[in-house]
Amino acid sequence: MLKKLMILKESEKGDVDMTPLRLHDLAPAPGSRKVRKRVGRGPGSGWGKTAGKGHKGQKARSGAKIPPWFEGGQMPLIRRIPKRGFKNIFRKEYAVVNVRDLNRFPENSEIGPEELKKVGLVKKVKHGIKLLAEGELQHPVKIRVHKASESAVKKVQSVGGEVLIIE
Repeated sequence: MLKKLMILKESEKGDVDMTPLRLHDLAPAPGSRKVRKRVGRGPGSGWGKTAGKGHKGQKARSGAKIPPWFEGGQMPLIRRIPKRGFKNIFRKEYAVVNVRDLNRFPENSEIGPEELKKVGLVKKVKHGIKLLAEGELQHPVKIRVHKASESAVKKVQSVGGEVLIIE
């Protein structure tokens, strides 16, 4: 069974008129479609002759694209400021674990890189894992890391734990 689509039209009196929907009744919502500005199409349009580009100059030429950092030939800012420092290409970056983070492991447990990864304390091992002394440790643990600060080793040993350095 074919259903007819109906258009609801409101008259000046406020009555609602139901008429079938026809193809010629379809139109976009008012203000939703905008006519493209056609530049360079005669003086009557207001955008003729130079087509809104002004007279001559680099920006008036065809294909003119000047990057935002271009300073008109003046020495660019990035080249005016002095160079400073250097980047060490041999730098080693360690994943950091603090002593307070070891409290989540059970007493006398053996902790290594795999366990730290599993718990989510270390996402990427990089050049190794370094133990730092931030916070306090409540119970003894045996931990294997690539590096450890002296104060971190002291804190672990003070509660009866052990720090083993992985080579």
